[in-house]
Amino acid sequence: VYLARAPKSNAVITALGAATQDVREHGTVRPPKPLRDAHYRGAKKLGHGQDYVYPPDDPAGYEVDYLPDELKGRVYYRPSGSGEETE
Repeated sequence: VYLARAPKSNAVITALGAATQDVREHGTVRPPKPLRDAHYRGAKKLGHGQDYVYPPDDPAGYEVDYLPDELKGRVYYRPSGSGEETE
């Protein structure tokens, strides 16, 4: 009953739609070097894992933008302003 009466939002489905559209337009792009696996010999020489910031430890919080260069600055999730999304 609670779920049926809880405030609803389509913010997540809208975000998924935008992300899906970017995949269609840009295909699969390589992740930025800070996110690439750095746990093997030679990874550091390739720059993998360097400059990685763990968002909870960063003073800026979760504002780190690790999107590939082709998608830098894109925002997918936009809270609707209803229910708990306002927080």
